Amino acid sequence: MVCHACGHEQEFVRQPLYCLIGPSGTGKSTVGRALLPWLADRFVVLEQDVLWIPELRDPTGHHRAFRTTWLRLAATIGQSGRPVLLCGTVVPPEVEPLPERALFGEVHYLALTCRADVLAARLRARPAWREWDEPRIAEMLEYAAWLERDAATLDPPVDLLDTTERPIEETAAAVCEWLTARGPTGPGPRA
Repeated sequence: MVCHACGHEQEFVRQPLYCLIGPSGTGKSTVGRALLPWLADRFVVLEQDVLWIPELRDPTGHHRAFRTTWLRLAATIGQSGRPVLLCGTVVPPEVEPLPERALFGEVHYLALTCRADVLAARLRARPAWREWDEPRIAEMLEYAAWLERDAATLDPPVDLLDTTERPIEETAAAVCEWLTARGPTGPGPRA
C-alpha cells in the first residue's frame, strides 16, 4: 500500500475472502458457529449481524457503509495471515463494485438456500423482536428466488447449498469441504 500524501509504502497481503451468504433463515449464523471447531486454526469466522446497527444502515445506498466497514475489517484481519469467512446476507453486485474490494485477492461466495415453504416457516418461527412480518417474509422469499435463479450468472458465480433437509452438522461439513477446496488446508476439527 502507498500513502498518497507522503508516499510511504507498506506491505499489504491481499487474502482471499470467503462469503457464506444467503437469505435470512437458511442457517448462516448457526452454521458459522458450528464451523469454529473445524476452521479456528485456518480462518477467522465473522458474523455480519453483529454490526447491523442504525449508524451503518442506509437502504437507499444498498447499505454501503455497512458493507465497506465489513470489507475493511476483513482485510485488516487478513493481515494476521488467516483469511476471513464472512457470514451474512450479501451478494457479488453489492461487494464487487466497491473500492474496498481491491483489498482482497479472490472473493468466493457460497449461498445457503432452502425451499420457500421451509424458509417462510423458519422466519415465522423467529421471536417477535426480530420483526419478521408477512411483507418482510415475502421480500426475503423474493430475494431467495432471485439468488437461486441467478447465482450461476453473477460475477463471480455463487455456489449454492440447500439446507432444507440437512442437519446443521452436515451443512457445516459441506461448507468446510467447500472452503477447504478453495482455501488454506489444516488439521480439521479441534478436540
